[in-house]
Amino acid sequence: MALMKQLFTTTEQLNRSFAANICRLLRAGIEENGRASLVVSGGRTPAALFTALSNANVEWDKVDISLADERWVDNSDDASNEKMLRAKLLINNAASANFIPLKTQHANAEDAVQECTANLQNIHTPFDVVILGMGEDGHTASLFPCSEQISDGLDMESGNAYIAVKPTTAPNQRMSLTLPAILNSKQIFLHLTGEGKKTVLDTVLSGSDEQAMPIRAVINNAEVKLMWAP
Repeated sequence: MALMKQLFTTTEQLNRSFAANICRLLRAGIEENGRASLVVSGGRTPAALFTALSNANVEWDKVDISLADERWVDNSDDASNEKMLRAKLLINNAASANFIPLKTQHANAEDAVQECTANLQNIHTPFDVVILGMGEDGHTASLFPCSEQISDGLDMESGNAYIAVKPTTAPNQRMSLTLPAILNSKQIFLHLTGEGKKTVLDTVLSGSDEQAMPIRAVINNAEVKLMWAP
């Protein structure tokens, strides 16, 4: 569909503007529906943004927060997106938000798909805000081009909201939103920092193979807003 670009000169400017934008969308969702939903990605990039959001003046008790994907590790593990979220976002004012984790007690992520799908009923949909990242290989959420599950994850007719993924180029099993679940959103943001990611994005935009660089499938099927700083 379209990639709208909002470029900043510093990450501080990006985070300040981005947090204000997210808050505006969440407040609008609460005003319209009584609840709003925020789906986020992990990693290092959004940590400072999450800290800014956690202090924002939003009716957080009316906001559902979940993850676009999760590594299948204990939530005390440093690789856990949930652990980072609890440390950076689910604090201060945002401590009252309704958090729906992806990691379950199942040893195998494949066995948890049904439970994650059932838990989706506790999240207001369509999602008001989805924040995606992108890997150097063009993956987003845990839709990895290297995985055997990539065609199923991108299948718009699958009827599935979540998929268990086993990447061959990254550690840990993963749970990920599927492409149709990601697209069931009012606003999708792509949050990137650094010249390296900008170069990868240029490659994404110049090609067409969605399985080779799965973020293309999102950009090709939705209006996505890029939030980037060096």
